[in-house]
Amino acid sequence: MQELTHYIGGAHVKGTSGRFADVYNPATGEVQAKVPLANADEMAQVIEIASKEQVSWAAVNPQRRARVMMKFVDLLNRDMDKLAEALSREHGKTLPDAAGDVQRGLEVVEYCIGAPQLLKGEFTDAAGPGIDMYSMKQALGVCAGITPFNFPAMIPMWMFAPAIACGNAFILKPSERDPSVPLMLAELLEEAGLPKGIIQVVNGDKEAVDAILDHDVIQSVGFVGSTPIAEYIYGRGCSNGKRVQCFGGAKNHMIIMPDADMDQAADALIGAGFGAAGERCMAISVAVPVGEETADRLVEKLVPRIEALKVGPYTSGKDVDYGPVVTAAAKENILNLVETGVAQGAELVVDGRNFNLQGYEDGFFVGPHLFDRVTTDMDIYQKEIFGPVLSCVRAKTYEEAIGYAMDHEYGNGTAIFTRDGDAARDFASRINVGMVGINVPIPVPLAYHTFGGWKKSMFGDLNQHGPDAFKFYTRTKTVTSRWPSGIKEGGEFNFKAMD
Repeated sequence: MQELTHYIGGAHVKGTSGRFADVYNPATGEVQAKVPLANADEMAQVIEIASKEQVSWAAVNPQRRARVMMKFVDLLNRDMDKLAEALSREHGKTLPDAAGDVQRGLEVVEYCIGAPQLLKGEFTDAAGPGIDMYSMKQALGVCAGITPFNFPAMIPMWMFAPAIACGNAFILKPSERDPSVPLMLAELLEEAGLPKGIIQVVNGDKEAVDAILDHDVIQSVGFVGSTPIAEYIYGRGCSNGKRVQCFGGAKNHMIIMPDADMDQAADALIGAGFGAAGERCMAISVAVPVGEETADRLVEKLVPRIEALKVGPYTSGKDVDYGPVVTAAAKENILNLVETGVAQGAELVVDGRNFNLQGYEDGFFVGPHLFDRVTTDMDIYQKEIFGPVLSCVRAKTYEEAIGYAMDHEYGNGTAIFTRDGDAARDFASRINVGMVGINVPIPVPLAYHTFGGWKKSMFGDLNQHGPDAFKFYTRTKTVTSRWPSGIKEGGEFNFKAMD
């Protein structure tokens, strides 16, 4: 049995708490490794190392910090296949999906190569008699990130790349379900030239999280996960005086207008609803066709596509559409919600409850499901399922359709499929959701824009990556400078107004 480690001070370090969590192979259901769970004392030691090393790293000029990011990009491309395989082995994603996980993180690292430009301050010459004013963007100090299982490469890089480029030290607490890739990323960063102790990876559970939230040296915390945990981390972190950004759950709606290309819409829903077994915060889990005829046409297109999906382990080749969910508990929760949907009166058009993959009977595979005639009072509509389950909610009008998305408590992402520019423009303008797609099913912004939802999908005032990241991981200091010229006339005891 492989025993994983923490990554502390530039070295792999065994845990000392005596507590471990199992790391499964989701395809077989077998335990393939155990990962140590840090306690508060271990976390305090890590924070001490980070605090000590951060000072000298912040003194390195932004151009040299950017060069580390440039080298890191090269190493990510070099080891792409190796990272994807390790990710698939612990998470269950297909190899192309795992490589995409790494790629979308890599793109944020590429953006961070622009740190010299992004960290420039402002300057005003002669703001008053002999007075100049300028601002500086300075590192916070020691930052931390608490990341989820579903993107073990991308989301850590969304956090630590800008944090480190800004001159901070970063402590990563990844998901204990798939911790190997974060450990590999830390090694690659140091191979790229990052000083030891600037990136550290500490595995753990709630005890480690609370140690991060309560330690006064930690200046900022980023989190991605479920909404209840997001609310907890945001509240506790803010009450301890930290800068906190937390991204929670989602229930993403896609509105399909009568004029939409129905084949295009159906294909988009298949990828957005069932890719990565639905374990994406940006997955489309609710299709909202406008009008009965539109709904009938859409369902007719969806059924054969869903029934043809190939479900299997990543080792079965690149033509596998999606793999297992991450744990047995996740599988049980999904199937329980499916049963609830049936009991509450939804029409189960594609029934994946009896899905069984020969040779992988103990794996965490869940067959694809399609519900039709779902109503807003049903649990499968209200809750985030996080599995391969697509619900169809029929709307009579455009106004009713947009109302479903606007009234839901989550506001992460949404999309509309239409040929009508006026409808698309109105939708983008009015919808109270943070990320909007127009004929794009998963509207995840590219690295030079920002990622973030609204309502109960996001807690905090700054989004992830893009320009917001460089605001989140720095403080602005404004300096008013005066170098008097001429004969000194003695002290002044009143505040002199600027001319």
